This record gives sequence, structure tokens and C-alpha cells, in this order.
Amino acid sequence: MRHSVSDITALIRDRRSIRPAEYTDREVRREVIDAVLGNALWAPSHGMTQPWRFTVFTGNGRERLSEFLGEEYKRITPQEKFMPRKYENHVQRPLQSTVVVALGVAHDPAGTIPLREEEFSMACAVQNMYLTCTAYGLGGFWFTAAAMTGESMVRFLGMGEHDRCMGLFFMGYPAVEWPKGYRKPLPDLVKYVGA
Repeated sequence: MRHSVSDITALIRDRRSIRPAEYTDREVRREVIDAVLGNALWAPSHGMTQPWRFTVFTGNGRERLSEFLGEEYKRITPQEKFMPRKYENHVQRPLQSTVVVALGVAHDPAGTIPLREEEFSMACAVQNMYLTCTAYGLGGFWFTAAAMTGESMVRFLGMGEHDRCMGLFFMGYPAVEWPKGYRKPLPDLVKYVGA
């Protein structure tokens, strides 16, 4: 065996989504952020396109992100569907987390690899981020609302017209007890076909 299956199983099963409102104000050090993102780069990449583009917001950068998200939520939300609570979430979350990572996907305009496969690669990268955060005792939260996945967000990040943003990933030290988890039993979700 190359690695401890029990250790990796424990890590996977300990992973949780912990919201920024539940973080302390303790800063996540740069070397920890780099370790989290360094592991993200080891996600599968069809054709080795390595489409991941991470924009890290810390310090005053979070305030610029907060302002953008508030304005974008107001801009794209019809008046009859506007919810003050959702607006506040958009504005406050970047300020509640000491580090926020925008999840950019750089897509080849020639379409050599389909966009959805590049997005699948980013989803795998996010799981690596979650697992690394868990190992460090950090909370992680992937937020994918329309204000952070649309064309305006892509422009805000300075990315190209063929690129995408798959939301924001928040990291912080939890102020709460590590949450318990639950999954359905394996036989409820798996079907074997064949001998």
C-alpha cells in the first residue's frame, strides 16, 4: 500500500463546509494559503490544460470584492426577487473571512477540451482545497451564486472572454465546534452491474 487508507478515509470523512460567519478573525498565513492552492493544482486535468486560475483576496482586497458582489447582486436581481438577507450575505461573507479565493477557469478558445471538462477539473481542485483545509483545521466554504459566476465576475477578475468563474472559496479558522457529518449508507446509492 502506498499510503494509509485509514488516514485518507478519515480526512475525507472529516471534510465539512463551514460558513464564513462561523470563522474567527485569525488570519490564515500565506504559506498555508499556498499549500492549499498548491494541492489544488494536483487535480486531474484532461489534456494537461491545467485550467485553474486562482485570484486570492486578503486584506483590503476583500473590501473591493465585497463592494463588487453587493453591486452585482443588485444589478442582476429583479426588484421583486431582491432579498435584503441575500444582499447582506454577498456583502458580508468576504469581510468575515480573512482569505477568499476566486475560482477562475481559463478555457482554450479553440475548444480543444470541452469547457465542462475544464469545470470538472476545477471541481476536483476544490475538493483538494477542502481536504487540505481540513488537514490544517481550517473551515472551507464554496459559494456559487450568480453574482460570482457571471460574465461581470470574469471581467472583475481580469480574465478572458472565453474564461469562467466557478464561484468563491472562503477559508478561515472556525469559531465553532467542528460539525458532525452524515451520509446515506453505501447500498442506498450504489448499484453493481456484472459478475
